[in-house]
Amino acid sequence: MPRLFVAIDLPEEIKASLSQLSCAVTGARWVAPSEIHLTLRFIGDVDPQTVSKIEKALSAVQFPSFPLRVAGVGHFPARGYPRVLWVGLEPHPELIALQQRIESALQPAGVSPEDRPFSPHITLARLKETPPAAVAAFESLHRGLAYPPFPATEYVLYSSVLTPKGAIHRKEEVFRSSEEAASR
Repeated sequence: MPRLFVAIDLPEEIKASLSQLSCAVTGARWVAPSEIHLTLRFIGDVDPQTVSKIEKALSAVQFPSFPLRVAGVGHFPARGYPRVLWVGLEPHPELIALQQRIESALQPAGVSPEDRPFSPHITLARLKETPPAAVAAFESLHRGLAYPPFPATEYVLYSSVLTPKGAIHRKEEVFRSSEEAASR
């Protein structure tokens, strides 16, 4: 069964720059530069018949292009031992609207509603038994992290295969903004 998620890709120069943030943080497994993305919706394992329903549902989602700006660092969860290091995105109403449109489109395709609120972030590393002080030091060092805005003109339906070295993602379908689709 395919394991699916919906995401926005980042420009290659931002991915390359983010990958240079990897440093000696105890227990951190850093995301490979090619796998860095902004997840809009994790879907999970689905049967092959549902994949085509999902693709059809996502193709009906209309959205304008909008600017995205990567800025800030943090971790999840807020309390206890950190499990994820992330970089944030400045909130943009169109990003939230796109995520909500995708969520609404997926439900009639057989995807259960997401029970967690959308928290736009880009995972940098997954952590295991990382001391909170090491995370605090990383966040302090990169507190001012920010990149110039880039245009979000498309999102992607990805499949994902888990391996011992991390997930390997493959583009299944690309969905373009109204302006991008009209210019093709």
